[in-house]
Amino acid sequence: MVKRWRQLTVWLHTLTSVGWMAQAMTLCVLLAVGLAADDVAVRDAATSMAHRIDGRLLAPMAGVSACTGIVLAAATPWGFFVHWWVLTKFTISMVQVYLGIFVLSPALTTSLTAGPTPAPVVGTALMAGAIAFQGWLSVRKPWGTVRGGRRPGASTGPAWIFVATVLGGLAELTIALVLGHPLPLPSIILIIVVLSCRRRWSGSRRARPAPA
Repeated sequence: MVKRWRQLTVWLHTLTSVGWMAQAMTLCVLLAVGLAADDVAVRDAATSMAHRIDGRLLAPMAGVSACTGIVLAAATPWGFFVHWWVLTKFTISMVQVYLGIFVLSPALTTSLTAGPTPAPVVGTALMAGAIAFQGWLSVRKPWGTVRGGRRPGASTGPAWIFVATVLGGLAELTIALVLGHPLPLPSIILIIVVLSCRRRWSGSRRARPAPA
């Protein structure tokens, strides 16, 4: 049960990460077309479509990708600060989510009236490249362990953590498609619950007596 739902969580993390990269590349192309267009109608159509894709697809996929990554780190022996590749992925994801919320999305909103600028084109290209690099990290797992980053007694969390992650992530993606903008409340609640409970289930498993 735990293994099946953990694997589904890995699947959802991979799916949304690839989707995040694909949508970043799509935004890059649309904004580049709008920036180069002489026709005002073409420029407005390209920037409007980029804005819609950001709200309905890129932003919710980014949120679910980050949430599933955090759950997989917190609820498995991988941890956040044990392996350099996990720590690097986590850092890049947090920077990207922050820049997406506070820099890219406002820039896309502004471009609807003022027209596209080179900065979002470069930013979305860098975002796609960073996600591709994170994919390489997941496959290659380079650089070994962080010094002093061992998690003695670390264990995998209970099945309900992964069930809630998969169902909540799919619900969040569906809500964004319907509303036209992300609503990351399920991810926020789940991250808080996982981070607050991780010591409890690790401690209970360490304290569990060995079978006779």
